[in-house]
Amino acid sequence: MTLSYNFFISIAIFAITLLLVIKKPKNIGIGYSALIGAAASYGLGLINFSSVIAVWDIVWNATFTFIAIILISLVLDEAGVFRYAALKISKFANGNGNLLFMFIIILGSCISAIFANDGTALILTPIVYEILVNMNVERKYILPFIMATGFIADSASLPLPVSNLVNIVSTTYFHISFLGYAGVMILPDVVSVLSSLSILYLYYRKNIITSYSTDNLGNPRDAIISETIAKMTLPVIIILILLYSIGGIYNVPIAFISVAVAAFMMLVARSGKDVDTAKIFREAPWQIVIFSFGMYLVVYGLGLNGLTALMATLLAHITSLPGPLPDLFSGYFFALLASSMNNMPSVMLGALSISGIHNGSYLIYTNVIGNDIGPKFTPIGSLATLLWLHTLDRKNGIKIGYGYYMKVGFTIAFPVLTLTLLSLYFI
Repeated sequence: MTLSYNFFISIAIFAITLLLVIKKPKNIGIGYSALIGAAASYGLGLINFSSVIAVWDIVWNATFTFIAIILISLVLDEAGVFRYAALKISKFANGNGNLLFMFIIILGSCISAIFANDGTALILTPIVYEILVNMNVERKYILPFIMATGFIADSASLPLPVSNLVNIVSTTYFHISFLGYAGVMILPDVVSVLSSLSILYLYYRKNIITSYSTDNLGNPRDAIISETIAKMTLPVIIILILLYSIGGIYNVPIAFISVAVAAFMMLVARSGKDVDTAKIFREAPWQIVIFSFGMYLVVYGLGLNGLTALMATLLAHITSLPGPLPDLFSGYFFALLASSMNNMPSVMLGALSISGIHNGSYLIYTNVIGNDIGPKFTPIGSLATLLWLHTLDRKNGIKIGYGYYMKVGFTIAFPVLTLTLLSLYFI
């Protein structure tokens, strides 16, 4: 196929937008950078008003669900729930560093599954760091725990539609129910978590503390700031999952449920006065919301001007391969796309490309897996990773170089991605 002049203009706008997001000149927010790119696409005629409506139709459910899930997780964080859980497992590991490493990964995977990957990256990471510092763990022995927390945030975000924005966009676009999606992806998630835990341990086994003292940890109960919110946590999680499941049967958008529960949690938190709801609103990652919509518009223009057709042609060739190769190669392709351009725009391009392929329903799930795990290849692959790096630098002064991150990321993520894709094939 012949590529048009607009295709190369779209590529240039996307590249400049992504550069602005990564470099953040003059500390401009990532959301505003994405809006600049979207405005440029609109101004140059690469997209029009109908494109804006089409994109909003695809992402509104994911956007409102994301806001709601983050608000719920921030309420629980301010109430001390996650700190309590981290302290509890630190006590339970009873001074065994290897057990603590495993427990933190499991805790991170549970948080990612229910409260999305961003919740794990942004909330659990600083808590884990602070606990290790309080236990007088040397700085060099903290790195494995920090890297493990950042990695599991994405690799464990497969099981439910709400576990990752990528999942919500895919299930919304292809009209997949909550239970329908979970029924397919539970096993790949288990494989992803277990392989992540095993490979992370093998990689860092020589740098994990063998023992530690729990004397300076204090009583986990003291971490609870709001008893009311803490007691509500488990019932709220159960109710959310039940409502998601029932809502999926009757085609109720996930956003309607999650927003209602988030509003209820915020009202309870405000009435109790133990939790600063104004602070939660201030610190909520609104820039992610703006970034998502702006970048989706940029990528939609890229797709309209030729990239979607190119991807569909490539994927059609991949689907003709024998055995598990279509699952593996399509997953690798989506992973490389996500790691090079960020998984937010990548998953939309994948969805648009898949929709035109006959008998390619399994590609919906390889697209999700590739865009959930593949971003770990590079620091720009996942917005959660970018925010994770920023949080470490700003709050804890830990700088993780891009070279080191990519070496560790690819070494660990590639086998995890491969095993997870194979598990999807054998379902």
